[in-house]
Amino acid sequence: MTGIRPICDYEDSDYRTRFWEGQGRDYEDAAERIAIRRLLPPTGDLLLDLGAGYGRLADLYGGYRRVVLFDYSRSQLTHARSRLGDARFVYVAGDFYRLPFPPGLFDSVVQVRVIHHAVDAPAVFHQVRRVLRPVGLYLLEYANKQNLKAILRHLLRRQTWSPFDHEPVEFVELNYNFHPAWIRKQLASGGFCPGRTLTVSHFRIEMLKRRVPIRWLVTLDRWAQHTGGWWQFTPSVFVRSRATADGPTAADGAFLACPACCTPLPTPTVLQGLPPADGDLVCSGCGRSWPVRDGVYDFKA
Repeated sequence: MTGIRPICDYEDSDYRTRFWEGQGRDYEDAAERIAIRRLLPPTGDLLLDLGAGYGRLADLYGGYRRVVLFDYSRSQLTHARSRLGDARFVYVAGDFYRLPFPPGLFDSVVQVRVIHHAVDAPAVFHQVRRVLRPVGLYLLEYANKQNLKAILRHLLRRQTWSPFDHEPVEFVELNYNFHPAWIRKQLASGGFCPGRTLTVSHFRIEMLKRRVPIRWLVTLDRWAQHTGGWWQFTPSVFVRSRATADGPTAADGAFLACPACCTPLPTPTVLQGLPPADGDLVCSGCGRSWPVRDGVYDFKA
């Protein structure tokens, strides 16, 4: 796909309070955290949370030396910074089709509840592979097209698309469901070796969540996640992949790169142990200026 790709923008939205806090999704949050702890190494050097929003999952990255929270929404990142500070976190706003980092920078990338907004998921996979070090880890969560609810609706002829068709389906604007076979094929084509798979949110049914204690549902989900190695019929699927062994590793001190021309940018002050200072990062290659405002490195323009 070429040309301008539309991007789902949560700028100035109340996503945290409208979708998560007090909205009956404690079960989903807990189940996702179990899957992440199982699939993500507990310690590491540099981690990228791609589509981090307000930093819902940031507390899971305590064993990483530095964590980059990346999102298209500046306001979500500003909110994350107000909660998390600058000690270990760097906040970068931008487009996941043009990541502002040099090749081979990160040893781990986590992407949860994000790829379903991608009209061109293979292009995102290509960007993730570019910024990962050789054999780096990519932990991806995706919305599963082949879930039991979709299968039932298909059998009852209550939806026009088939959950067994491998092609992605856009069920509402800029919201896509993906078939597990398609995801694994695209990951392999994008330079990854797909590995362990977990099925998550087996009991995402409102009636169950109202009548069964959440701790019971979470315990059952903890056991059921292991079925991901055999079949995938849940609304959410996690897959852990490794980048292939080829490709460069970023030079020492490299951190940001111009998304327009890929020229390395001046080292952010946060990497020198100083809080981010408002100003501009000027690209020596193309002359573009990229602002730093309220502790957020802004490549969204």
